[in-house]
Amino acid sequence: MKVLMVASECAPFVKTGGLADVAGALPGALAPLGVEVKTVLPAYPALFPLLAKGKEVASFGDLPGGPGRLVEVQAEGLTLLLLDAPQLFDRPGAPYTGADGKDWPDNHRRFGALAQAAARISFDGLDGWVPDVLHAHDWQAGLAPVYLKQDGRTPPKSVITIHNIAFQGRFGPHVMGDLQLRSDWFHPGGLEYYGDVSFLKAGLVYADHITTVSPTYAREILTPQFGMGLDGVLAGRASDLTGILNGIDLEAWNPKSDPALTATYGLKRLGAKAKNRATLAERLGLDPDHDGPLFCVISRLTLQKGLDALAGALPALVAGGGQLALLGSGEPELEQAFRDAAARFPGKVGVEIGYDEALSHLMQGGSDAILIPSRFEPCGLTQLYGLRYGTLPVVARTGGLADTVIDANHAALAAGVATGFVFDDVSVTGIEGAIARAIAAHANRDLWKQMQAAAMRQPVGWESSARDYVQMYETLCA
Repeated sequence: MKVLMVASECAPFVKTGGLADVAGALPGALAPLGVEVKTVLPAYPALFPLLAKGKEVASFGDLPGGPGRLVEVQAEGLTLLLLDAPQLFDRPGAPYTGADGKDWPDNHRRFGALAQAAARISFDGLDGWVPDVLHAHDWQAGLAPVYLKQDGRTPPKSVITIHNIAFQGRFGPHVMGDLQLRSDWFHPGGLEYYGDVSFLKAGLVYADHITTVSPTYAREILTPQFGMGLDGVLAGRASDLTGILNGIDLEAWNPKSDPALTATYGLKRLGAKAKNRATLAERLGLDPDHDGPLFCVISRLTLQKGLDALAGALPALVAGGGQLALLGSGEPELEQAFRDAAARFPGKVGVEIGYDEALSHLMQGGSDAILIPSRFEPCGLTQLYGLRYGTLPVVARTGGLADTVIDANHAALAAGVATGFVFDDVSVTGIEGAIARAIAAHANRDLWKQMQAAAMRQPVGWESSARDYVQMYETLCA
């Protein structure tokens, strides 16, 4: 089985969120199951060093936005097909935005070119390598199934994965010509979306199959509450929609060997977490002698993540005997709210605005619990890291959070399978209640260790999900 993946980011090369982690880890998980993956990825400046090490395997003179070429290179265990189009991707800033934080005005051309390059090689192949399936990820790759269908030749099968339906790649109707799209497909049953073009909707309409990143999220996005305006489109394709849970890279996230930790540990050496906590306390200015639980947050600071409600719950967290360590960036008012909390509760709340990969590992290794009060969460990865590191998740009951964390209710505790704390009401009051439950459980050290052991034994890798992907590919091709 040969699969051509199309993604706008891929860990460890370029990352803004969970999409990159999936694009970076899934090919390696599929390889032992007989699936050979090549990944089409934009050649951003961070990837320029790889271009010199690779081999040009295709060139295009007329992509949306101008010419480009594909350079194949092996890196970090992946086979990458880098789309080298400097006029589109040689820019400072993040993958989708400039230094001012605003979207690049030609993002439709940038990611239209990515999708079209992938579609073209899906037909023509590369040195005899022809994919059985084109697998597009999120809106940035959403036009790839469209280009397959409008080519006229018999296309390979196509799949699109929704990592977050809130991001839809919406542009005015004037982009149709730029993108070389069929004008007669601009209608509500095709590319048109409330007068605009939506890359994500296009992929949902024209792909042969749709997946998303957890079973619960697959059900949620069929409803107006979570479908973000696309629930009607998805309801029409419900029989072609599958929820497959994300996994994590067990090599990169392993408390027994993590180089970012002050002290590595496993189930039999959980006491070593205290050394990581001491390092974390020094880094963030927290009281090192504090006896209550240390909660962490590693997140984009947005309303989606429920962090406005968490900010309101911090006085109760501190009064109850907890500490908080936060790493993240996002909406300015939320950044300021947590800075203010750190000033108000010195030694109890420590905040670092920004992102630091090594610090995120240390926070998992040194904290007792991780807070994820999301209003919606397609899958979530930080709770999986928390389970792996014995850092018990405190999560809202939504999406992949609901699928991966077993609440510490009476029955689960009696059976010894509870792995965290799940709550329904994403409000100050609801979060305060969940935090209070966690603080009470932490006071019973034997119970806490029992929950840590259950969490660390829970499978969080890609094995099961990779098998689900293979089954989906095989069914599609059959």
